[in-house]
Order: sequence, then C-alpha cells, then structure tokens
Amino acid sequence: MQKLEDVVIPMPQSFNDLFFAVGNYQSLEDMQKAPSLPIFSESAIEFLNLISSTLLKTGKAFSDVVTFAFWCRKAALLKEKENYVHDELRLGKGIAFHSTPSNVPVNFAFSFAAGLLAGNKNIIRLPAKDFEQVDIICRAVNAALEKMPEMKPFVVMVRYKSTKEITDYFSSICMTRVIWGGDETISHIRESVLPPRANEITFADRYSFAVLDADAVLKTENIKQLAQNFYNDTFFSDQNACTSPRVLVWLGKKVKEAQEYFWEAVHQLADEKYNLSAVQAVGKLAAFYKVASEKDVCLYPKQDNLIMRISLSSLDEDLMEYKYNSGFFFEYEAKELADILPLCSVKCQTMTYYGISAAEINHFMKNYRPQGVDRAVPLGKSMDFSLIWDGYDLIREMSRVIRIS
Repeated sequence: MQKLEDVVIPMPQSFNDLFFAVGNYQSLEDMQKAPSLPIFSESAIEFLNLISSTLLKTGKAFSDVVTFAFWCRKAALLKEKENYVHDELRLGKGIAFHSTPSNVPVNFAFSFAAGLLAGNKNIIRLPAKDFEQVDIICRAVNAALEKMPEMKPFVVMVRYKSTKEITDYFSSICMTRVIWGGDETISHIRESVLPPRANEITFADRYSFAVLDADAVLKTENIKQLAQNFYNDTFFSDQNACTSPRVLVWLGKKVKEAQEYFWEAVHQLADEKYNLSAVQAVGKLAAFYKVASEKDVCLYPKQDNLIMRISLSSLDEDLMEYKYNSGFFFEYEAKELADILPLCSVKCQTMTYYGISAAEINHFMKNYRPQGVDRAVPLGKSMDFSLIWDGYDLIREMSRVIRIS
C-alpha cells in the first residue's frame, strides 16, 4: 500500500478492466522498489535501440512507426544526449504515469521513451482505440525485454476503461504524471490525487497554423513533395493532432495563383490516399454553416467535399472555436507576418512555415512576444517529436537534480 497524505490507497482488489500489453502485476510491484536511472543511461539507450531495430523490420507498413524507430536509434539518442551533458547529476523522479491520447497511435511510444530517457519507471496507459501500430510497438517492447529482462521494472503498458479506481492507484504511486489528450481529459484525471512531491505535465487542447509565401510556392521545383509534406501534417492524423494546421496564412504577391497551384496538388494526393466518410462530409458542412452564421467568411469553389476551404476577412482570437477536421481549412491573405498575432494565443502550439526564413520568425517572436506558439517548424515537420514539447523540457521536467557541494 502507498500512503498519500492522510489517505491510504491500496492496490485495487480487482483489475477486471485492466489489460497488460507489456508487463504484469509483478512488474507493478517491482517498479516501486527499483531505483531510478540517470538521464540518458546506457541501459535505456540500449533498450530503445533494440526496440528500434525490431520496428525497422516489422513496422515498415506504417510511416509513424518507422519515424519512431528512427528517432530512438542509438546514434540519434546519443546526439540528443549532447544537449544535457553539462547538466548536474540528474536521476529519474521515480514512477512516471503516462495517460496518452486515444486518437494518435504512436504518441504513447514517444512519451514512454522520454520517460525512460529521463530515468523513470513508466506506466503507460495505451490509446483506447485499436491501432495496429500500437500492437506492433508493444510486441517490439516485449521482444526487447526478453533480451534485457533487467528493464522489466521500467515499463508497464496497459489498457483500461475510464476506471477511476485504477487511475487513483497509478496516480498515488507516481512521482510524475503526464497527461495527453486535452482539457476534458486533464480535468477528469486530476480528480485522482498525486503524492505531495509529485509533479504533473499536461498537454491541453491546442491548435496550430501554417504560413506560406505564395511566391515561394509558385517557384517550388517539386509541388508534389510540398503537397505530401502538407498531407503529412494534416490528413495523416485527420487533423486530430494538435500539431495539424487548421489555418493557412498566405504572404506574397501572387496568392491566388499559388493557392490554385498548391491546392490542386493537395487535392490530387488526398483523392488517392484519403477516405472521406459521409458522416465527415456532413460534419464539415455543418461546421461551415456555423462559422458562416457568425463570421464574415466565404467558401472557396470546390469540385467535391474532399477539401473544404474557407476564406477569412480577418483573423480573430476565437477562430478556433469553429475548427473541424477531415480536410477543413481556414485561409487568410496577410500583408505581413505580424498579421498572424491574433492566432498566437496561449492555446496556439505549432506554426509550420514554407518560404519564410527562421530569422523572420525569430524577429517576430522577439518583437511581438506572443502568449502562444511553442514551436515553429518547416511544413511537413509538425508531427516530428522533440524532447522539448509544448514548451516543456521533458527530460528536465521528469528528472531531479542532485546537488553535491
């Protein structure tokens, strides 16, 4: 049993709703006794590299699995480690409990990897939806545990329904709680109390937008690749990821020509790869009627309902209250980069860009200091994971400093 202030929370008598994809009841017991690791420990890097090697063979059919596999190769992790070599002695805080989103298949794997690299023992609540990618990665983790059984106390991956008793227990034994999934999920999980010294990292509801220079789009040598990059940022996750652009801000002189050129390529790609259901099509139409009834907008002419583009007369701070997915985009023609400021609220996460320089973005950030925008990345890179995410340095947030003087 674990004492939590004046409340003792025992392990639930029955885990009827709990399914172990990695680990078991004994693993849960063992991780409460096992010491934490230093950040970027050799054993953590070797373990993740084993997972990577397996996934590069078994996960080829899924680009997001391959992306994770490349990210956690030993060479890539050693490069990440260089950002922390000058830190004081850091150890993992203890047990990290990760509640991961139900609509992004591979997020759980990145969250786990970050927790392990920070030196923690990790309980991962897997996505509620069934994804083949999740099964592939869990099999790779289990295969790695067969080769490195000493890592068993450092990873448990489970599925369960919204059973508060189980969340209460996992929260009571953790020293870091990581919540992905939005405002409602955060509020629900916060009903489960943490130990007094535990910290919490939350990834609330966020939105993202893109800035494209029209003249650069018209000059691109490979419009198909540009369309593919945009598709990866948006349609690949059905715009459900907080990183997916929902607004396109156009700069430059030949905007109309660039829009036609760009969207023709995107539509062709989406027509080949994306399956729009009747429910989604009706949902997009209803979303447009809602925004049209309350804002000065117009619908761009379209050949079908695969892509819905809505022209804005202004950028308003409440624009994201009208957001939708399934190929639902707002567009705005700006005179200068500073015009994006109304979009840069505290809820804004990622700015993707094409045809403008990092120096221009840096100048905007320094001079206007927006409340939001935690990252700016080139078009096609919005879903690339980083150990600094939503303004959090995950390694430092999930570890503790030991000062020796």
